[in-house]
Amino acid sequence: MTVFGPIGFAAPWLLVALIALPILWLILRAIPPAPIRQRFPGVALLLGLKDDESVSDRTPWWLLLLRMLAVAAMIIGLTGPVLNPEDDGQAGNGPLLVVMDGSWAGAAQWSRQIEAVEGELRRAGAADRQVALLNLADPESTVFQTANTITTRLPGVVPSPWQPSDPSSLTANLPDGDFETVWFSDGVDYPGQSDILAALESRGTVRVVQAVSDVIALTPARYVDGLIELTALRVSAGPERGVTVLAQGRDPAGNAAILANANAVFDAGTTSADTALSLPAELRARVTRFEVQGAKSSGAVTLVDDSLRRREIALIAGREGREGLELLSPLHYLERALAPTADLLGGALSDVLPANPDVIVLADVATLSDGEAEAISSWIDQGGLLLRFAGPRVAASDVSRVNEDPLMPVRLRSGGRSVGGAMSWGSPKTLAPFTEGSPFFGLEVPDDVAITAQVMAQPDPTLAERVIAELSDGTPLVTRKRVGQGQIVLFHVTANAEWSSLPLSGLFVEMLERLAVSSTSSAPNADDLEGTIWTPQIVMDGFGDLRDAGAMPGVPGPTLVSDPAGPNLLPGVYISGERSLARNVLTAEAVLTPTEWPARIEVSGLAIVPEQPLGGLLLAAAIGLLLADIIASLALSGRLTGGVRARGKAALIAALLVAPMAPGPAHAQQSAEDEIAAASEVVLAHVITGNSQVDEVAQAGLRGLSDTLFFRTSVEPAPPISVDLETDELAFFPILYWPVTPDQPRPSREAYSKLNDYLRSGGLILFDTRDGDIAGFGTASPNGRKLQDLAAPLDIPALEPIPRDHVLTRTFYLLQDFPGRHLNGEVWVEAAPPGAEQVEGMPFRNLNDGVTPVVIGGNDWAAAWAVTPSGQAMLPVGRGFGGERQRELAYRFGVNLVMHVLTGNYKSDQVHVPALLDRLGQ
Repeated sequence: MTVFGPIGFAAPWLLVALIALPILWLILRAIPPAPIRQRFPGVALLLGLKDDESVSDRTPWWLLLLRMLAVAAMIIGLTGPVLNPEDDGQAGNGPLLVVMDGSWAGAAQWSRQIEAVEGELRRAGAADRQVALLNLADPESTVFQTANTITTRLPGVVPSPWQPSDPSSLTANLPDGDFETVWFSDGVDYPGQSDILAALESRGTVRVVQAVSDVIALTPARYVDGLIELTALRVSAGPERGVTVLAQGRDPAGNAAILANANAVFDAGTTSADTALSLPAELRARVTRFEVQGAKSSGAVTLVDDSLRRREIALIAGREGREGLELLSPLHYLERALAPTADLLGGALSDVLPANPDVIVLADVATLSDGEAEAISSWIDQGGLLLRFAGPRVAASDVSRVNEDPLMPVRLRSGGRSVGGAMSWGSPKTLAPFTEGSPFFGLEVPDDVAITAQVMAQPDPTLAERVIAELSDGTPLVTRKRVGQGQIVLFHVTANAEWSSLPLSGLFVEMLERLAVSSTSSAPNADDLEGTIWTPQIVMDGFGDLRDAGAMPGVPGPTLVSDPAGPNLLPGVYISGERSLARNVLTAEAVLTPTEWPARIEVSGLAIVPEQPLGGLLLAAAIGLLLADIIASLALSGRLTGGVRARGKAALIAALLVAPMAPGPAHAQQSAEDEIAAASEVVLAHVITGNSQVDEVAQAGLRGLSDTLFFRTSVEPAPPISVDLETDELAFFPILYWPVTPDQPRPSREAYSKLNDYLRSGGLILFDTRDGDIAGFGTASPNGRKLQDLAAPLDIPALEPIPRDHVLTRTFYLLQDFPGRHLNGEVWVEAAPPGAEQVEGMPFRNLNDGVTPVVIGGNDWAAAWAVTPSGQAMLPVGRGFGGERQRELAYRFGVNLVMHVLTGNYKSDQVHVPALLDRLGQ
């Protein structure tokens, strides 16, 4: 292809034919030929006469120009002109290696990057070059293949939620021999990048293609002094810029929702921006992740674990009212250990149980009333942790002596064991190393922790499996029993320093953390997690989307916090026992550094202007110009217009024919005008499904319903609008008609967020599966199964078949059936509240106070409403008079639906009861 400026030509040698245009001009000017002059005496008789009609002896200049343009358009069109052609000069020769960073940093621009790679492969294919593809984040052995083969692999190439690592293994995957390299960089520096560049340059020239957009990331959230602190990072210092950080989680109904947001502002010349959120404990506990709004990247998402959630712990002692030194209080050391990381509750059991704490600590509490024991047992079954400490009261009681107490993990011996007693020790005992099955496994036991007294456990067949910590002589120190979804743990020593020095050591705090009694606000180090195995619960991909981890294997604790993320260590939330730990893409100390390429490396951007072939347009223009020439020639000869103004008319006709072919200004998008119209008038809208036939019927159906509303009610709707859920604002439309097709794509997460906001703010969606003739509500048809998939992320309340006294049956017309093109499909609306009862003398119950957010059915209402622009029915409904009656009822249902959206439960007011009773014949 030969390129001249922004236009390229596939067959440039045909342009030589343009040289013939001047010759053609001279030939055309000679037609018709000049008359031969002969002197004729009889001409004198014609002198003085005036000829009203005259014929030119030369072809008019404008007709010549028309013919020249037609021939020129035909010649240029045959040369295969292309606007913005891809430069074949960059194709080069020899093998080509396409290298992609493939990390989370490029996820936001991934579609553009893939388009740029496809363009590189097209140029290589046109030059018959062999191509290999190397994804640095997920490397595989590279083999040179045809460009078309590599192109078929591109849909499976996605960004990874980590950056490339281990340059030695990456360079080992390079193909043999010399080759040219095109490196598609994400723009963020990482260790070993210079080594990879050196290895590639040793094989041939290297070109770099890199996006110029800024990369935004988010470090893990920190809970400091009652505030959630967040830090946003950007790769390059630039002008002042603000970003919005969203707190995502679950609302009380369990649906995904945005719980809070905060703004972080990058000052000019800085690469970090801090922000903070103050959330109540209940809301904070529901947060699952923070993310930068609009940044489609796992680096802009930080997941939440136990470090953000302050657990509620109830502390209850058996002798709180006794006077004594503070250090002897059974709760003193517990309060000191737990207060920094937990919300402590005090009071009687009857007062704290209704608050549903995460943990209840009983310090030397021996006896519980039957009511208290029953309430605690029920609380443990639902997932509570009961933590008990021994003491003089427990040792002196008969609790769990003969039979195991339900609120004790093991049976106990009478009395205790202490220095100087009948079963005295010669010296205080130390702790034995924690065994592998213990939650404390991996914790280092200090040498200065000594035990001077304890309550002893009775030997039982289940004792060995319930011991999670023991002394050096093998006697149990901590025992545990699981009950329902919860557990009971007993420390066989006191919670103060009366029986041991354990509460004085840091090991005491670490043991509480391992039991998930408390949570630390700082990230754990490898030593803290020694001996633990963490199972992935949810993992994150490069775009920041979450998925269930499935059967992925567990990860050792030190590996989880110290090793870099990779295919075997995905970012996500990992659990071990009752604890959870988030492994995010970035650490709290992370810094984003832009890639600095040497001056010798050619660096270009991702700006891709698509090719636009012009041959077809030029050939069509040539045909149009030739048609204009024919009509103009007929007009000049008098065969078309037959008048003295033939020449002027011919020029006008030619201009009218050519004018439509002239390139006019592109039609601007009418989104702003549509939004203004929708905000100022009532406008019905339908969701674009991607199926042109279904979308056309939906548009025609809403047009017919709008006309019906205009002629029968006080509502005067504007023309209906087609809505793209990804780009259009939904707040302007009182109702959305959503026809369901089995192959329509599922909306994005952002679109579902808009849809949920729309439903919560009073909007209504009419889902129409259009399969009422073959299936009922459910998954009996492909459309029904697709509806369940589409509606799963929506905040939809419980549904029921529309009751006979629902307000929809009387908002404008009195209806009991709601047919569309199909007759017998069931219609579902929001279920009535449980306490809705019919009052005596009323024809209907007092149902929902507002508008049902969704109406679901399959009667294909749009097909019954659909009319042509001239107002004629577009599709048949039923047969004969019965079919037209069915269409009328469909219109009435549409009117009732719109009036229900606009007036709510207005027709449920008692003022309408007399008229309704009269109409109902009661």
